[in-house]
Amino acid sequence: MPDTVLLIGNPNVGKSLLFKNLTHRYVNVSNFPGTTVEITRARATLAERAAEVIDSPGVNDLSPRSDDARVTRQLLDTHPDAAVVQVADAKNLRRALLLTLQLAELGRPMILVLNMLDELAARGGRIDTERLSEILGRSSPTSGVRRSAA
Repeated sequence: MPDTVLLIGNPNVGKSLLFKNLTHRYVNVSNFPGTTVEITRARATLAERAAEVIDSPGVNDLSPRSDDARVTRQLLDTHPDAAVVQVADAKNLRRALLLTLQLAELGRPMILVLNMLDELAARGGRIDTERLSEILGRSSPTSGVRRSAA
């Protein structure tokens, strides 16, 4: 288990809720332009080891055209050994996959967490997570697709 975990994802996908569940620290969530550039950090015990969990701003891509993307890219650059956990809204998987591909281009192990699967199922949708893992190139136990109830 790495010493640092970076939570990355589009706006409104449940990153802050996952952060709260991992760290037991409440995050004040606000999703208005210019308000989500804040970085939240807290300690958590993961796999019986202490780790710093960092909740990054919600981003649609890693292009440095916006403050939130610049901050997220800087977090990735300054924490090269961190575990990258992308949280995605299962209902809007296509939107999330742009960010997934940009993160994959960095060549670092990552986990894609599919959140809001219950909402997708309520709409009659489903995702073949095994096939998605194959497509994304699950190459180790630290990469691939995970489901989240967060």
